[in-house]
Amino acid sequence: MKTPLRIGILYSTTGPYGAFGRECRDGAELAAAELAREGVPVELVVADPQGEAARYVTLARELLREKGCRHIVGTALSAARKDVMPLVEKHDALLWYICPYEGFEANENIIYTGACPNQHLVPLLDYLMPRHGGRVFLLGANYVWGWEMNRLARELLARGGGEVVGERFLPIEETEIGRLIAEIRAQRPSFILNNLIGPSSYAFLAAMNELAREDPAFRAENCPVVSCDLTECELGEIAPGAAIGQLAAACYFDSLDTPENRAFKAAATARFGTDRRFSSFFSGAYAAVRLCAEAILSAGTDEPSDVRQAVCGKVHHTVQGPMRIDPRTNHAALPFHLGRINGDGGFDVIASRPPIAADPYLTGARDVRPSSHLRVVS
Repeated sequence: MKTPLRIGILYSTTGPYGAFGRECRDGAELAAAELAREGVPVELVVADPQGEAARYVTLARELLREKGCRHIVGTALSAARKDVMPLVEKHDALLWYICPYEGFEANENIIYTGACPNQHLVPLLDYLMPRHGGRVFLLGANYVWGWEMNRLARELLARGGGEVVGERFLPIEETEIGRLIAEIRAQRPSFILNNLIGPSSYAFLAAMNELAREDPAFRAENCPVVSCDLTECELGEIAPGAAIGQLAAACYFDSLDTPENRAFKAAATARFGTDRRFSSFFSGAYAAVRLCAEAILSAGTDEPSDVRQAVCGKVHHTVQGPMRIDPRTNHAALPFHLGRINGDGGFDVIASRPPIAADPYLTGARDVRPSSHLRVVS
């Protein structure tokens, strides 16, 4: 029997962000099961911080030092990624990071298969400003994701002729937002960029739904709330029906009608049931485990430098479409999709772009204008 390829999995499956972690764990397990049937045994060494931030470092250390893992697919929030980064560097391992993030980072010990701002925020503003106007209210979680996303939005809006009419940050997990809603009602923005996360985001969307009942100007079609980090696995955490019509950007939605996604969903539903919708977290972890295992096989070793060389530069066929990882930045080219939340617990894709080469430092961003590459579906 072949020696299994060993890959660490580092996600919290409980706590306020447990929905993210469960999706990632399940996607990784689906990939490992498929690889085993193809004759490639993979051992997933699962470490669960259980929602405790400090345990990410402790468990990453165990995976690298004691469990013999040279590759970790893991961390959902930027704070955790930045916490474990020094350990990954110290052990010259590879962290496979699959979640959307704020950019302005490139590390030879991280493979980034989640979208950075030129792959989510820039095309999102491309779409919204011509259709809804440029008076924007910015919301952010009070940590690096919210800080950086709002900073970038301010710069991009200024270059594109827009205006920030308000900006507020909330502590992580804060759900008392009455004063925030009152301020938004007073400012009457064109749309709201929501860089809150988890419970704060869910509470805000529910509160905006109540505001829209009182004032039609705040209905989703008139003043949408738009996010770069809201996925199918979270919709059940929001008050029933409260988020219908709101928008989110992602590199994958369950509803995509492509041959790759139809095959992927057939395998996923066979394992997890037909009543489940699969998110970019699920598909991202699935793709990362497959990419990692296939690169180890191609390299003939799990030595991270050889695996990095094997995975970068070539085109990989994934559920998210053809994927090429730039050897200069270790970032994947990814498609952009804009989804509108529907009444069935999923997203209708209303606009798309083909894979966009990652530009994590926004060296090519000069303004925000409609792009001829944006395909509007409806």
